[in-house]
Amino acid sequence: MRVRLIFGLVNKGAYVPFHHQYLIHDFMSTYIEQYFSSSPGKSMQSFYNYSALKGQTRVGKDGLHFYSSKITLIFSSNDPQLIEFVVKKIFDEPQVMIGKLVLNPLNADKEELPDFTNEMKYICLSPLAIISAADNSVDAKRFINPSLDVFSDALYEATMSRMEKAGFSQEELAQYFQFQLVPDKDYLNKIKGEEKKFARIFPVYVSGDKHEVRGYTFPFKLYAHPKVQEFVFTCGFGLYADKGFGMLDIANTDPNKRVLPFIVSKHTPEA
Repeated sequence: MRVRLIFGLVNKGAYVPFHHQYLIHDFMSTYIEQYFSSSPGKSMQSFYNYSALKGQTRVGKDGLHFYSSKITLIFSSNDPQLIEFVVKKIFDEPQVMIGKLVLNPLNADKEELPDFTNEMKYICLSPLAIISAADNSVDAKRFINPSLDVFSDALYEATMSRMEKAGFSQEELAQYFQFQLVPDKDYLNKIKGEEKKFARIFPVYVSGDKHEVRGYTFPFKLYAHPKVQEFVFTCGFGLYADKGFGMLDIANTDPNKRVLPFIVSKHTPEA
């Protein structure tokens, strides 16, 4: 399940750092931990992901200043009960803060899942991380060309590992051997020609310690089993999905056409 959380911005002009996924993680983890503490068995097979903040911004010396009246955050998980719990908890709050932003929860929309096939084209709503900073902090910042097989192989290994933890059997995983990421070369050439970057260094906190990883943001095609496509779309792609990395969306489509109302009650149920 994927939902869009829509907030009203109280203090227009307030800002967050350019790379602010860790602030969203701090905000979301408060509610996610409440859910898992009341249902500890769920934490083993519940996977989740969220986007960066979306709204009208201007670049300032302190970071991204938001000027739109509304700000959107997409939250997604393979556990619908987790989604419902977290959304209702957030909407029990009159105001919330993410960094310097003071936000009023307004409403939520549910996204219908697309029809997944063996070939899907995606864009990145948050950066892809493929090397664990905990293993080697220097290597995690190394640039790897997305056109190389090692890039696709790293994502395959991370995806199969997470799917196994999510409860997929070895027999099922054995069927998912087809897996290849193909970057949009026209986009990469255009970015290179304009001297812009699609790969940057991002902070990530692991067990309270700050690390840095290289994150990639570019459109690509993924050739994989439809079940794999659904998993990465719902639960995130690559490493640190639970910290807001690797959220995808379907390329060349209007996401507003997949939106349904998500009814948010003011009564927060037990998880």
